[in-house]
Amino acid sequence: MPIRYIQQTYAPTRKNPNSAPQLTYLNIEKARPYSAFYPCAQLSAPTPLLDSSAEELDGRWSHHSRHQITRNGTPPNNLRSTFTTETPSPSRSPDSHSPAQTLYGMFNQGHQQGQHGRVNGGPGRGLPLMYNFQHQNAHQTQHTQHHANIQQDHTTHTTNGSVLNHHTNYPSGVLSNSTPSFTPNNLQNGTHSTTRGGQAQQISEHWTEQLKLHKESENANLQMVDHSAPNHFARQRATENRGLASASTADSSATQEEDNENRGRPYRQDIVKRQDWHNLDLSGQGLRVLANPLFNYDFLNELYIASNKIPQIPASVGQLRALTHLDASFNSLKELPRELGMCVRLKSLLVFNNSIQSLPNELGALHQLEMLGIEGNPIPPGVKQEIMERGTKSLIRQLREDTPVPMPPPPRKMISLQDGIPPPTQERLRVSTYNILCDKACTQALYGYNPSIVLSWEYRREQILNEIQEQDADIVCLQEVDSETHYEYLSPKLAYRDYKGVHWPRPRSKTMPEKEAKLVDGCATFYKGSKFILLDKVLIDIANIAINRPDMKNQHDIFNRVMPRDNIAIMTFLENRITGSRVIVVNTHLHWDPTYADVKLIQMAILIENINKIAGKFAQRPPSTEKEKKAGLVDENGSPDPKLGQEFAPSLEYSSNTQVPLILCGDLNSVPDSSVYDLLSKGSIKPSHQELTNFQYGNFTKNGIDHPFSLRSAYSALDKTPDRLVFTNYTPTFRDVIDHIWYSTNTLELTGLLGGVDSEYMKTVPGFPNHHFPSDHLPLVAEFMVKGRKEKKTHPEPDFGSSSRRRD
Repeated sequence: MPIRYIQQTYAPTRKNPNSAPQLTYLNIEKARPYSAFYPCAQLSAPTPLLDSSAEELDGRWSHHSRHQITRNGTPPNNLRSTFTTETPSPSRSPDSHSPAQTLYGMFNQGHQQGQHGRVNGGPGRGLPLMYNFQHQNAHQTQHTQHHANIQQDHTTHTTNGSVLNHHTNYPSGVLSNSTPSFTPNNLQNGTHSTTRGGQAQQISEHWTEQLKLHKESENANLQMVDHSAPNHFARQRATENRGLASASTADSSATQEEDNENRGRPYRQDIVKRQDWHNLDLSGQGLRVLANPLFNYDFLNELYIASNKIPQIPASVGQLRALTHLDASFNSLKELPRELGMCVRLKSLLVFNNSIQSLPNELGALHQLEMLGIEGNPIPPGVKQEIMERGTKSLIRQLREDTPVPMPPPPRKMISLQDGIPPPTQERLRVSTYNILCDKACTQALYGYNPSIVLSWEYRREQILNEIQEQDADIVCLQEVDSETHYEYLSPKLAYRDYKGVHWPRPRSKTMPEKEAKLVDGCATFYKGSKFILLDKVLIDIANIAINRPDMKNQHDIFNRVMPRDNIAIMTFLENRITGSRVIVVNTHLHWDPTYADVKLIQMAILIENINKIAGKFAQRPPSTEKEKKAGLVDENGSPDPKLGQEFAPSLEYSSNTQVPLILCGDLNSVPDSSVYDLLSKGSIKPSHQELTNFQYGNFTKNGIDHPFSLRSAYSALDKTPDRLVFTNYTPTFRDVIDHIWYSTNTLELTGLLGGVDSEYMKTVPGFPNHHFPSDHLPLVAEFMVKGRKEKKTHPEPDFGSSSRRRD
């Protein structure tokens, strides 16, 4: 009778690695070797994926109708780690005539289970098993194997005394490649083992867990190598995951973990393509090389490459930024690549029984690592002693703190956008925006991949000050500046560089004691005092304006979503002392959470509405007097500086708010495809927009949002060039452009931009801040020329002479 064999097959390509899994039903007369089947994630030694591109594999796997085989839910057995899939696939039971109904008899006595490398998800609506066994047979097999393992442990336990037999604290004999047979119950924390000399030796809980995992790894290697049963971890997971956990549990746990990682900071909202598998098992297949196409699967959470013959892990492993578990035990590794430090989400890194002699300091960036399995390697005694006594966390901290300062990147270059040399009489303006990452937000929990010195405020504030001074902008807009930093550090320091400043903290500071209020962040705008005079300044309290609008007073969404976010903007009105031209500068910091995209849109709508009103008042401001223009022009001795302000042009007058040059910049926490970006660039948002239809925001919901300004994002000029800006905010969980400099195109001409960071340097940087970048944001700099005003030409009326006719 033919045996029915079921396997899941995948056909991912480089362009579409998220292809959904398919099921292939194969009728075979007898059991075949596992290498006869080619599911995507099962990569046996001859499988071409390791030395071929993903596209070449499309024709090698078949696609068939997808079926779902359900099992009676049973709790996972002996799970070492929770297995989840973020986007589980829908489940569907097979029809009565489907061949899947007969799968419970697919394995006879003496038939080897077919291999499959994809470790199918646990909680979630995915396929619960990679293999379906007859329940009674599976239980009997496990029961027999369980007793066999116990017998094996009891048989080998007697060797412990002969291995743990040296006379000093944790000598190298304990850490030899020949690991003692071990059962956890016999070596709990605080329990003594006896050496040959009869002296008691205490095994710490850290080393107990290390030896336990090493024993499990040895057993897995035995099954894969000696018993020719590769993909051990996929098999194990398939046996354990018999039940289906609810999708809501998986989703909530994933959401909670994401919230813990990104408290109060921007993160990537998961609007992703369907992805049904996140784990890959290539273990026990005799692999010698891992080709780079493997590391294009940057969605992987777990990767098993144990029990192979791999001499080195490629540097491309740094692309797997979502990796939480990597098992490379029982290979031929002599070292670990420093790029592994890019995988800062790693919680388990197992490299048992290799030939690793040292660990790179870059592994110190793995601040979430809970287990570093190094037993069976010729690691220096000091490193092993640290893990044995204090555990993985302590060793990683030591590596991190001992990391030497890396070489700095090449300086960021100014990119000229103007052909030729501009006329010297043309007025030029240099503007910078920079979220400096306030001290209160720079925590070890969020940025623990850095040495403590890098996160210290004393170190970072000096770096921030140097950055501002180096850019030497005429106008500097800063975000996340608390009152203490502004008045006690930045303002006094920048005064030596001719800067004057305006600062407002968030409104919450009004309800706090003075000591706490000083630590509330806000926005600060600095300008060169020798070039500009401050005509006016206005605080725009967005939430306060929203709740006092007549059309929003009874809107629940305003009170529940907008009012709790106390984001602000500072609007300054400056005049050039020499030329008399004026400019409006708006500095803002919008809400950070991507799940509140509607709130950010309403915040910008309220902001741009108030800019329109206030700009109209600014346009009607009378010309400045000679005395106002000379105010503040003194040298260090307090006397007027003869080099400045000897002749001042009269103040320019403007007939409307759109004629005044406008610069709007700051941390908008909005990417280029967001509704905030669309509002500023296109000038309007229709009421049918998805971020307005689901909420009630007064007239904005009824009539939409618009503004009269002609605005453009300065860095959009680089979008179709090799110098395109890839990010302004860079962390392990988020990399995108969320800081912007917007300008009115009818009054200002963009002439230059500060470029991005060297791409080669970024290949070894898991995230900002670091030694060379004191904030998780980049400073942006744009240079402008003020366009000449086009005055209406007045033409004299033509003189046609006398209108009287000559009479003959």
